[in-house]
Amino acid sequence: MLAPTPYFADRGCHVRIYEEARVVKQLGHDLRLVTYHLGRDMAEIPTERIMRIPWYRRLTAGPSWHKPYLDILLFFKALKVARSFRPHLIHAHLHEGAFIGIFLKAILGIPLLFDCQGSLTGEIIDHGFTRRGSPLARFFALLERFINTRADVIVTSSTAAAAALVNEWGVPPATVTPLTDGVNTEEFAPGDRGAAKRSLGLPPDLPVAVFLGLLNRYQGIDLLLDVMGILAERGVRVHLLLMGFPDEKYRARARERGLDKLITLTGRIDYRKAPGYLAAGDLAVSPKISLTEANGKLFNYMACGLPCLVFDTPVNREILGETGIYARFADPVDFADRLERMLADQAELERLGGAARDKAVAEHSWKNRGEALCRLYASLVAGRS
Repeated sequence: MLAPTPYFADRGCHVRIYEEARVVKQLGHDLRLVTYHLGRDMAEIPTERIMRIPWYRRLTAGPSWHKPYLDILLFFKALKVARSFRPHLIHAHLHEGAFIGIFLKAILGIPLLFDCQGSLTGEIIDHGFTRRGSPLARFFALLERFINTRADVIVTSSTAAAAALVNEWGVPPATVTPLTDGVNTEEFAPGDRGAAKRSLGLPPDLPVAVFLGLLNRYQGIDLLLDVMGILAERGVRVHLLLMGFPDEKYRARARERGLDKLITLTGRIDYRKAPGYLAAGDLAVSPKISLTEANGKLFNYMACGLPCLVFDTPVNREILGETGIYARFADPVDFADRLERMLADQAELERLGGAARDKAVAEHSWKNRGEALCRLYASLVAGRS
């Protein structure tokens, strides 16, 4: 399993990698996860790392000019591991992993499964690495098209992403399978809200909206500060628990806007402790404005019985269905309006939270996802044989 990222660093992409690896091991498969030098090992997953690069310490998501040489090191490390481990297939995460996997597939003569979590070109534009239509964006689009057509099977984190591969990138439909994120519904479950609020020092008499994930523009954090400013002007009583990293910039912005008493920023949260933090919420928010990526945090919100307020996108609709509340895309005023209405109707909050928990248990367990993934493994290996 190839993971060209500083795994594990308590963010959505890494959660998918970890949970997939964990569930396929539980279902009887052996694996070796090959990744960068950064991050922490997760006990259940045998992990191999490239040599230490002392000047590269970045744990956050997004493109970097350091990644090409890191990926070259990852290729040679994966080749060395493969020659001793002798895998039956390559499971490559992200476009960089699939690019490395293309060459490993040719050398080792085994099939390649590409785990696609969004558009490579869309990601570099979302992160401000380049502009849409620039020469660099066109180069990455050519590279993305090359990668997309070289895997034996592609699994995507949403149905919308699968459709984009077929309709926009010309990938044969037979090679694309949606495999949305999931959630461990035993670990992520409703908790004692009052106790969680006390442990975090949150105002006991205010409803709490929670966000857990990376803190950056395309996750909608700038818009979320706008929403809190609008609600403060209206006198709406609500506290925001903002969990994730990097948080220094948003601490400063909250202070500058006079919102620091309405927002608690925790910094980075250990994924294994996340259920205890989410238990403090009366509802959850995800104002993500990327249209090219999945939104895995919603599964954890749902499993914890939290009503979810999101922007109206195909990915969010696919995950939440009728259990979600949807605001107009990228509109902070409409988001604030709907959040205010949610806070005014406690009975509806409880109904939505219960429905979200039921849907997570019935439709979104990692065990179901793992069984589907193992069927794809078996099909790939049988086809190559």
